[in-house]
Amino acid sequence: MVTPLDRSGTPEGSLMATLDRPSADERTRVAVIADPHLSTEETGTSKLFDRTETHVANAVADIAERDVDATLCVGDITKDGEPWNFDRFDELAADLDAPFYSIPGNHDVPKEGYDHENLPMAEFEARYTPDGQGVPFHVAVGGIDVIGVNTAGTEDWHYDSHAGTVPADQLEELDAMLADADTPLVLAHHNLPAMSEQVHEHRELAEPDMFVPPEMDDPEPFVETLERHDAPLLLTGHLHMPSAAAQRSVRELMMPTTCSFPQGYCLVEIGPEGTEVRFVPVADFDEMVVGHRERSTDSVTARGLTAMAATRLAQFPLVEE
Repeated sequence: MVTPLDRSGTPEGSLMATLDRPSADERTRVAVIADPHLSTEETGTSKLFDRTETHVANAVADIAERDVDATLCVGDITKDGEPWNFDRFDELAADLDAPFYSIPGNHDVPKEGYDHENLPMAEFEARYTPDGQGVPFHVAVGGIDVIGVNTAGTEDWHYDSHAGTVPADQLEELDAMLADADTPLVLAHHNLPAMSEQVHEHRELAEPDMFVPPEMDDPEPFVETLERHDAPLLLTGHLHMPSAAAQRSVRELMMPTTCSFPQGYCLVEIGPEGTEVRFVPVADFDEMVVGHRERSTDSVTARGLTAMAATRLAQFPLVEE
């Protein structure tokens, strides 16, 4: 197994962000995994499918030593929602001591054109939401309220698109959950417009031929709901890089991908003084170089996203409050 971190150096990982909010009287630490895209049968591509099991195993082994209150995933556990890939992920995640909760990503839910049967959303919710309550969900973790939202779809909505949205019925539930939450930490797979705009800006500056990954449809009601309840932090995935943005008063941090460059996860610690977010790699130096090479040479879009990820790593910490 690759040692995910040289513990003679910085055992807490690289500082990605410090935030005034959220804060909590009870110090709480969660691990956050994004976009594992675990695949037991595929190889290659910028997602490094043949290495995804190793990356998940490395993340689990490292998280198990971190004394976390929970491990959270912001979606895309699997390549494309295959039941056997969920099963393998569960085998690896069984070594986690603390609870594991996840929201679905666009590659976890049924989509038009797949040539296999997906894990049904009811089964996803039974496995990965607190007490099988479904999505959106609300669970107390230490001194915080973790609230998970499904932006990716189900068999019944967004079946023909990889874009994101939060339907009206889910917004109603989210509104009630936020009203009951003292210290909300919100999870969503897709990004708010201010984060997506960073891809448009990079395309204009450096990669005019790159494709912009699917974005959120009609994000305003979601933003308004978060803003109305003064939700201090939204954690997302989807674009496979660490980044930060603010949509009006809503702070968004995008979690880096576990599967490909920069191959890592985040530790989020919330205490009386605020929130600290650290990036922890799950691959050694040689594997990180391979990840960068494979992702940056896969396509114009992958090259652009890899350049964005490398730039943001060089700018750590991304936010200091």
